[in-house]
Amino acid sequence: MSRHPRPTDHKRLNLAELHHQVAFGRSEGKIIWQPRIGCWITDKRFAGTPLPEPYEGMEYFDIFRHLECSTRLYEYNACFRQIEDSRVVCRENQINETDTEHIVETPVGTQRAIDRRTPTSWYHESLKRWIASEEEMRVALWRAERATFEWDEARYRQLQAEAGDLGAPTMFMPRVNVQDLYINTMGVEAGVLALFERPDAVRAYFRALDDLHDRMIDVINASPIEIINFGDNLHGGTLSPPLFREYVLPAYQRRCEKLHAAGKFVCSHWDGDTKTLLPFARETGLDGIEAITPKPQGDVTLEEVKEALGDDLLLLDGIPAIYFDEIFPVEELEACVEKIIDLFAPRLILGISDEISSTGDIKRIRAVGRIVDDYNAAVASGAASQS
Repeated sequence: MSRHPRPTDHKRLNLAELHHQVAFGRSEGKIIWQPRIGCWITDKRFAGTPLPEPYEGMEYFDIFRHLECSTRLYEYNACFRQIEDSRVVCRENQINETDTEHIVETPVGTQRAIDRRTPTSWYHESLKRWIASEEEMRVALWRAERATFEWDEARYRQLQAEAGDLGAPTMFMPRVNVQDLYINTMGVEAGVLALFERPDAVRAYFRALDDLHDRMIDVINASPIEIINFGDNLHGGTLSPPLFREYVLPAYQRRCEKLHAAGKFVCSHWDGDTKTLLPFARETGLDGIEAITPKPQGDVTLEEVKEALGDDLLLLDGIPAIYFDEIFPVEELEACVEKIIDLFAPRLILGISDEISSTGDIKRIRAVGRIVDDYNAAVASGAASQS
């Protein structure tokens, strides 16, 4: 159904400005619709499945423009480059058609990792993690102590030209201590064992990571990127409240204090079960939390999320991804969106927790957009009538 365009509709707005205004509490009640659709695109392209018309052949950012929504521009991560010590030598060894060995040689030892190309996606399966021994942890610590970061101004200008005003420039920091062990370097089982069996070695590695991340924050704070995410993928099933309190909470508070000193907006990505971790939300120093997944997909209700965030923290996302699949009627999606807006607006960057899947109905992106545009128009109308 067509309608007369309004000044507050996403199609008519500078979405980079709106994104910034919502994040920093200056949107005059308006919210922004910012779904992530990367999985929907990349899975289809990997499988050789054409995108439905008119999206086949479109450039990535042009798809968002056609859908009349914003996008979360984590592409700006490419503007921050980690620089290893000059004595570090990295090489690869192709073991067979699917498996690749990655080798890092340093003056204090060697790290090895092996990954396997899978038949179903671009992502690789880890066969051997970067840290599987005390020697490899010492090497990882040595590397972290000596690495630095630098800013890539040319890449920043290129992204500005490509993304335009689709959203405010955004980046995510490396995973914090425990999450680094679980996801980046050791795997969950080995990471848990290391935390309890080799706590002194683990704490020394975490101190080196903290210092490395401080050096990155110095570069972030000097950059024009103002919306900062901790890309942690927290999940209560692997991160217990005691581990969160001992390791993650102080690291979050430390990071947030440094980033807030430069006027940055800070959020973190909690996309697993979060019921046991949400009670810590207002202790973290964060300005918002991204990707909390409500029931029926996650383990919390929207009301529980609101109770945890209160009126202080901003919610990024909120819509269970499964509501974009046709097994759920579109009316259920729309009712969920209305409820999220009622509970969280204007402290809301509405999105999908976590992404629309490759089986999702892309037309539902525009259905949600219409609800958000109607809401923003009503907010603007109400403000105008009171002036």
